[in-house]
Amino acid sequence: ETCETGYIGRNTDQNENIVAVGKAVADALNEAGVNTVQITEVFDDPEFSGAYDRAAAAIKAMLKKYSSIEMVIDIHRDSITGADGTRVKPTAVIDGEKAAQVMILAGCNEAGALEFLNWEYNLRLDVRLQQAMNELYPGLARPIYFVARRYNMHLTKNSMLLEIGSEVNTLEEALYSARLFANALLKTLDDL
Repeated sequence: ETCETGYIGRNTDQNENIVAVGKAVADALNEAGVNTVQITEVFDDPEFSGAYDRAAAAIKAMLKKYSSIEMVIDIHRDSITGADGTRVKPTAVIDGEKAAQVMILAGCNEAGALEFLNWEYNLRLDVRLQQAMNELYPGLARPIYFVARRYNMHLTKNSMLLEIGSEVNTLEEALYSARLFANALLKTLDDL
């Protein structure tokens, strides 16, 4: 459940990185009849600095192209490092298979300073989604991380940032979690 401190965990192959995990979510939603488009750019390569600005530009372009978009899901993998430098991969066993745990990051408007008017809509959806994951797949969801930040969630109502596992979870664990998350999201949408 841990890895060596020197492990990098980055891969530019879109069949093996977080883009593949996002594709698994998009495919599951499309198969269920929820029209979904995916941005396949990786915004933190070659550098982290400016990644959210680059992502925001791509999201805005997608929102302009598809005016019917009602939700944006920004999928990441977390980085969990212990005090001793050990990297941790959060997992849960769901139906006998190891899954990367999923954390929803919910942002808010810090006393109006962030120009983030839709944060309460997002948080309501996040809480419902967390409940659905807990009901369907106990142990899959980590606690919601509530923080006074926007991370591009201000661009639409019902936006969210997901951390599917960490950089040391296996691709198989993350792909399995992507499908489980999509099922929980479908249940949430059906219950609205």
